[in-house]
Amino acid sequence: MVAFIISIISLRRTIKLDLTFSKFVVKPVIATGIMAVCSYYIYSVISGIISANLATIIAIVLAIIIYGLAVIVLKVFSKEEIQMLPAGNKICKILEKLKIY
Repeated sequence: MVAFIISIISLRRTIKLDLTFSKFVVKPVIATGIMAVCSYYIYSVISGIISANLATIIAIVLAIIIYGLAVIVLKVFSKEEIQMLPAGNKICKILEKLKIY
């Protein structure tokens, strides 16, 4: 955490990087919390039905999907940042069709 704070301060001073606390800390923490709670309950429910290894894999896959949806709903990333991702233009077009961005 200390290294992260020092890096952020250095970036803000060196390249005049504009980082807002809510966008880069609060929203990702909320998305992570949503993912953690959902994956815990998913694992708890399905581990009694199927083997623990398969339940773990399913919980991880669903956690990734839930985190992605939480990031989109909370609008953690701007449209320009999404376009920088691999296949970002396609993702932006889908989000625009869904009227999220």
